Formats: sequence, C-alpha cells, structure tokens
Amino acid sequence: MSFRTERDTMGEMQVPADALYGASTARAVDNFPVSFEPVPASVIHAFGYLKAACAEANRELGKLDDQLADAIVSASLEVAKGEHDKHFPVDIYQTGSGTSTNMNANEVIANLANLRRGIGLGAKNEKGAVHPNDHVNMGQSSNDTFPAAMHIAGAVQIKETLIPALTRFANELEAKAKEWDDIVKIGRTHLMDATPIRVGQVFAGYAAQAHYAVVRAGRALAWLEENMPIGGTAVGTGINTHPEFAKRVCAALAKQLNVDFQEADNHCEAQGAKDSFVAAHAELKTIAVSMTKIANDIRWLGSGPRCGLFELLLPETQPGSSIMPGKVNPVIAESMMMVCCRVIGNDAVVTTSALGGVGSLFELNVAMPVMIDAFMESVKLLANVANVFTDKLLVGLQVNADRCKALIDESLMMVTSLAPVLGYENCAKLAKQAFKENKTIRQLVSEQRLVEPAELDRLLDPDSMTRPG
Repeated sequence: MSFRTERDTMGEMQVPADALYGASTARAVDNFPVSFEPVPASVIHAFGYLKAACAEANRELGKLDDQLADAIVSASLEVAKGEHDKHFPVDIYQTGSGTSTNMNANEVIANLANLRRGIGLGAKNEKGAVHPNDHVNMGQSSNDTFPAAMHIAGAVQIKETLIPALTRFANELEAKAKEWDDIVKIGRTHLMDATPIRVGQVFAGYAAQAHYAVVRAGRALAWLEENMPIGGTAVGTGINTHPEFAKRVCAALAKQLNVDFQEADNHCEAQGAKDSFVAAHAELKTIAVSMTKIANDIRWLGSGPRCGLFELLLPETQPGSSIMPGKVNPVIAESMMMVCCRVIGNDAVVTTSALGGVGSLFELNVAMPVMIDAFMESVKLLANVANVFTDKLLVGLQVNADRCKALIDESLMMVTSLAPVLGYENCAKLAKQAFKENKTIRQLVSEQRLVEPAELDRLLDPDSMTRPG
C-alpha cells in the first residue's frame, strides 16, 4: 500500500494514498484498534445530511460563498447516500465525544469538494481549497455535531424502518384476531387451566400490544425530533456560531428528511446529558418486552405436536434437529426472543452511557459512540425481526380448532360458570372429584343431576363464557 504524508495540529501522519480522509482520521485509526467495527453507517449518512444542512445555513447567513457551499453540499450528500462508507474507518470505541468521526466527516467532505474543484487530496491549505475545519465544520463543534447526527440517524431509521415494520406486525395480528374470533380455546393463568377465551380475543390482545408498540416507536421518534443539540458548539454556549444557525440547520434537515427536527430549548442540557436517548430507548425496550410476550405465547401454544399444547399450527420453516428426524422447532419465535434479549441489554448500554460519572460529565457526554451503536442496533433488529416474524410465522399461522375444542371439554375450570348456581365451595369439590375420577365436569354434574340438562348446556356453553354477562 502506498501512502501520502499529511499534517494535523500534532504533526505528520501517513495516510493511505487513495483515502478520502486525512491526518486526523489516520491518527484515530492508529489510536483505537479496539473492536475493528466502525461507527454505524447510518450515523455516517446522518453526518452527510447534517454537514449539507450546515453549509446551506452558513450560505444563507453570508458565511460561505456559493461556490464553497455548493461544493460542500454536493460532497456531503454523496456521504449521506452511502457512496463513501469505506472511507469512515474509525472504531466505535474512540473518543467519547465522537470527535474522530466528526473530523473523519470533515476531511472526507473537504477532499471530495476539492477533487471536484480540481484540487488534490490533502491539499486543504491551497488557495481556494475547502478546509475541513474552517469550512466544512464552520459554526460547529464535534460536541454538537456528533449528538446531532445521533438524533438524525435514530429518527430517520425509526420513521423509515421501525414504524412501518411494527405497523405490518400489528395489522397481521389484528387480521388473525378477526379471522379466529369464533374459535374458543381454554384460557390459562399461572400456567394452569382457566376459563375459556376466544382465540380472537387472545390475538386481539397481542394486536393491541403491537399497536401500542407503534405508538411507543412514535414517542421514541418524538424524543429525537426535539432537543437537537446543533448550535451549542463546544459547551452549549454557541461560541463561534450565528444565533440563527441552529434554527436554519434544523429547517434544512426537515426539508431533506421530512422529519420535524427542533433546536434544543437548552443547549447545555442537550450536550451535557443524553436523557432524550435514555427515554427513546426505554420505548424500544418496552417494545422488546411486548414482542417477547407475543413470541413466547405463540411458541408455547404451538408446542407439540403430540405432547404439548398444539392449539396453534406454526409454519414449518426448517428442520429442527441434527439427530431427531422430523423434528420442527419454533425458530422464528426464538429469533424474535433473542432480538429482544439484545435490545434489553442495549438499554443497559444506553442507560449507563448517559449516567453522570460514566458518560455525562459537566458540559458533555463522553460515551456517545457506544450509545448510538447500541441504539441503532436496537432499531435495526426490532424492525428486521418484526418483518421476519410477520412474513415467516404470522402469515402462515393456523389454529388447531379440534385440539382447542378437546381441551375445553376436558377442562375442570368449566365449573366456574356453575358457581353462581351451585356455590363456590360445591363447585370446588366437583372440580377435585372430576379430576380424581378422570371425568369431565359435564359428566359429573349430569350423573349427580345437580342441574337440568338444558340449563347445564346453557351454563357450559364455552362461547358464552367469553362474553360479559
């Protein structure tokens, strides 16, 4: 590999000859060989949109001439479209402010702009050249750009991927609830037999959880639309930036991305704390909890086929065992549950990264790269697994109606509907006797002639037990 020599404020660095980045990025690559995982591409793309919006704002404010602004905007939008991802190699576990990634963006955008103007790589100090700090980073600091990029990346992905995926998930559950509303099954509480419930009611409960998940994703989006830290520069005071800069940047971003970003009411809070990310990820964690409940219930209801509940027939997607021929497992449900474990774990990362003494110290949070890595992973995983669960499990899911009916007939808790007639304690004795003698409640009550046949049919109608009154 051939190299070129560049300088930053600390001295000379060797930079790969064809790299679009410069000395600051090369120094960061050398300093942080930790995970060998770069900052998420979605955050880099967010930087592209942010730098373009900043250049537009500086143009409007008379800080950048049209030629410089045009060059920066064009280069920034190439970054936003993912055309130069390989030139963003800085590790996640870098400086906690994300300064290395901000400088990576500044250097790549400056070099792209200069190439377009006929100026070579690394020639930032030539006459007419776009400078990474003086021009691309004008009116900005790493301390407000990196958290602003976090807001952009999170908000865009929630809006474009997570909310649509959760909406599909919820709608499919709701469709199943309507389709199966006339099928009655036995209910269970504490893992033990309970009174009957319609399969439609069960799935309507799941659908409600999923629709609430859509609402929660919307609330997470709202936390990120608000409180944009751009404009606070170094410590939240806005030094070296125009008073209207942040408002104009937010307006440009809203126009680019159709997301209603709003400047932070208090820049010291926006940069010194990351409470909005804690709140937003808490919504994602709650979504994961809901998904776990749904996936776990469905895999249990599909357990069997001979020795389990087997009230649901799950689509067969792959062989389940390398040693047991013919075994099929609920792998799609398991996939969703593992995603939820990861998201709940990521919530701990986001929370601890925002704690005073760990990440949030005085005027700056210094654990932002790992925070946004965890956050974006949660958004991606939840969106992807919701689509997989919908397509590969819910669409082909069926009810084993015969099994549902058989289990209702055998359930001792059918006696509950007789309690208003025979009394609680008498019914408890009947349930225990029926179990001991291996009889159904209907058999035992008929044998003892405790209720007239027509009345018994009415009282033991399972569908009526699922409706109030």
